[in-house]
Amino acid sequence: MVTSRWTAAPSRAASSRRRGPVLERAILDSALEQLSTVGWSGLTMEGVAAGAQTGKAAVYRRWPSKQDLVVDALQAGLPKPEDVPDCGSVREDLLQMCRQMRSAMTSRTGYALMSVIHECDMATAKRFQEVIVAGVIEPSVELIRQVVQRGVERGEVRSAATDEFVCDVIPAMMMYRSKVCASEWPDEEFTRLIDQVVMPMLRP
Repeated sequence: MVTSRWTAAPSRAASSRRRGPVLERAILDSALEQLSTVGWSGLTMEGVAAGAQTGKAAVYRRWPSKQDLVVDALQAGLPKPEDVPDCGSVREDLLQMCRQMRSAMTSRTGYALMSVIHECDMATAKRFQEVIVAGVIEPSVELIRQVVQRGVERGEVRSAATDEFVCDVIPAMMMYRSKVCASEWPDEEFTRLIDQVVMPMLRP
C-alpha cells in the first residue's frame, strides 16, 4: 500500500504535540498575556487556548473555570522577591524599594494582577485575595520591615517604627494611587512619598 505525503504530515504533528508541564506552562503564559492586554473582562478560555495553540478542551480539563486558571497563572508568574537594597541610608533604601515595586507592578504579571484588582467585583476579587496577599503584599512589607530594622540598628529610625502599620504605608499608598488616581509612580512621586510621609514617621 502506498502512503501519500498528505497522510504522513498529521503523524509528525501529533508526535510534536505539547503535553504535561510544557502545555500547562503555555496555557498559563497565554492567560497572563490575555490578562495584561485585554484584562480580566476580555479574557476568555477560548482566547487562552488560541494563544497557547491548543484546544479549549485541554484548558478546561485542567482548569474548570476562568477563576481557577487565573489564580494559577498569577501564582506561576509572580516574580521572586528581590534582595533588600543597601544604599547606605534608610531613605535611599526605601526609594530603591519603591522602584523595585514599580518594576514588578509594570511587568506583564503586574499588569495582569492590576487588571484583576481593577475589574473584578468584590465577590470575585475575594477569590484572588490570598494570591495578592501572599505573593505581593506580604513579601513587600517584609522587605520594608528589614530596611526599617536596619535603620533602627544604625540609629536612623526610632525603635517602634517596625510596627506593621508603618510598614504597610508604602504598598498601601502605591496600590491606592495606582487604582484610584491612575498614578504611574514617577520618581518624583516616590521622593514625595518617602520625604513627606514615610521619613517623618520613622525618625527618632
